Amino acid sequence: MSSPAPIDSRPDGRRSAAAARRRRREAEILRATRDLFDARGVRDAQIEDIARAVGINRAIIYRHFTGKEELFALTLAGYLDELQGRLTVAGAGHGSGASPGSGTADPVARLRAITEAFVDYGLEFPAFVDCALTLMGRPGPELLDEVSEGAMLRLGRSISGCLARVVEVVRAGVEAGIFHTDDVDLLANTLYATGLGGLQLARVGMLVKESAPGIPTTARLSAEQVKEHLVASSIAMAVGAP
Repeated sequence: MSSPAPIDSRPDGRRSAAAARRRRREAEILRATRDLFDARGVRDAQIEDIARAVGINRAIIYRHFTGKEELFALTLAGYLDELQGRLTVAGAGHGSGASPGSGTADPVARLRAITEAFVDYGLEFPAFVDCALTLMGRPGPELLDEVSEGAMLRLGRSISGCLARVVEVVRAGVEAGIFHTDDVDLLANTLYATGLGGLQLARVGMLVKESAPGIPTTARLSAEQVKEHLVASSIAMAVGAP
């Protein structure tokens, strides 16, 4: 009896090549989406424009992504990955006598630096704010129905990566007796949501108030004013009540 033929454990070359082409095409679509978001804003970027930028039919986009919401989610993940790098540098604890990466700088100074880095990034990339607020405006169950599990996992990792930088600094402040909170994760999420709202206010560039009871008026608001307010608010929320 002849010996059975050995099983070829090597991956199917054609299948691997097809998977590689698919990954390249998805990366091209996401790059085009990001470029259009940055150039035109989220509202004015249409699937047809994205397909045209890549040189494909819009139907091909739907072969790779479930729809515009998934493109939003994955493009936001890209923004957040960039933001995480900036927050890591800002919160590293450099200065104030600390060695790079030691994390021994004043937690208040580190939280200030992280908040400033967040605001600076949002001002530099307004489409990041639009994209984040658009997705935050959707109930979770709806997003889960419209965005694939893989895309949601990617987005979740990107968000949690940014929040982890905030949590690290807040926890250090709690351990030092400077910050006071029973839930560092909730505080980090609150600071993220508050920051997005503040950045949107900075884009509007005005605030509403009463000039007299029942008489509304507006006043100009600069991005620097919003930045200073968000920094002060972040520190105040972290300090909390002893």
